[in-house]
Amino acid sequence: MLVDNHNRTINYLRLAVTDRCNLRCNYCMPSEGINFAPNDNLFTIDELRKLSVILVGQGIDKIRITGGEPFVRKDLMVLLRHLSQLKGLNDISITTNATVIGPYIDELKALGIKNINVSLDAINRDTFERITRRKEYETVHANILRLITEGFNVRINFIALEEQNTQDIIPILELTKDFNVCVRFLEEMPFNGGTKSFSKLKWDYRHILEHIKEGFPNYYKLESEKTSTSINYKIPGYKGSFGVIPSFSRTFCGSCNRLRISATGDVITCLYAKASSNLRDIMRAENSEIGIQNEILKAVGNRAKTGFEAQEKYKDVFSNSMTSIGG
Repeated sequence: MLVDNHNRTINYLRLAVTDRCNLRCNYCMPSEGINFAPNDNLFTIDELRKLSVILVGQGIDKIRITGGEPFVRKDLMVLLRHLSQLKGLNDISITTNATVIGPYIDELKALGIKNINVSLDAINRDTFERITRRKEYETVHANILRLITEGFNVRINFIALEEQNTQDIIPILELTKDFNVCVRFLEEMPFNGGTKSFSKLKWDYRHILEHIKEGFPNYYKLESEKTSTSINYKIPGYKGSFGVIPSFSRTFCGSCNRLRISATGDVITCLYAKASSNLRDIMRAENSEIGIQNEILKAVGNRAKTGFEAQEKYKDVFSNSMTSIGG
């Protein structure tokens, strides 16, 4: 079992398989993109499999596959097949933009991988294309509807972006009327490659909830798991639910059970902190299993208590792009 220096049990790994993405969302990276890592700086699929075995052996029982966009990696299904057979791993989840997941849906279902988070920041086509800088609206919506109707546990992650998409907050909630889907509204975070930073946030989770109350005054709060980052709600008569994630307000730090490993091997114990170590070279050296176990124990044993404490220590962390840190 992994227990950090603040007595929090760490059992959830967000594992990035690539830093590449086929969208260019304006809150994630500059319009010109970023310098993606060379292929030989990324973990191979066999290395990702070995890394997962080691971490599950240390007490990780939930792995979320992230990117970049994980499905731009053509050998991703090889890893997912391995993970689906890994004893002690109780939950395999995926975060995707749903642009290229279509051909893999049947096999995901066969492997029992049912928890899919989809990043979708607009229900309106023009708004979607303006934010993503790509024309993938039809594909994304078709894949989302297919995932929902085929029984996947779909959660839609919608980042509230001031003067960009907040007019879509009420309309996107209509998806929860007839479909058992959860729409989660996230506060914007300033990890976009250094093109924007802020100290205050207009559209924080309280403002989002006040806005929703204007359209749905009778929504009520649901009980959430202790380690949930999302505060969840339901609209009476609607099949689905919605939530808010205070990713900038950081109200959930006290129960954080997460560890991140980037596609290049960086161990990230908090999004607002610098990487505490890198596992890639250790993985490629002798006695790699013991070396990785020790690095994980060291990282977990030196976590910041909160994201605010981490931000104070690492003031230049916002120069990162979200796609490079497994966001």
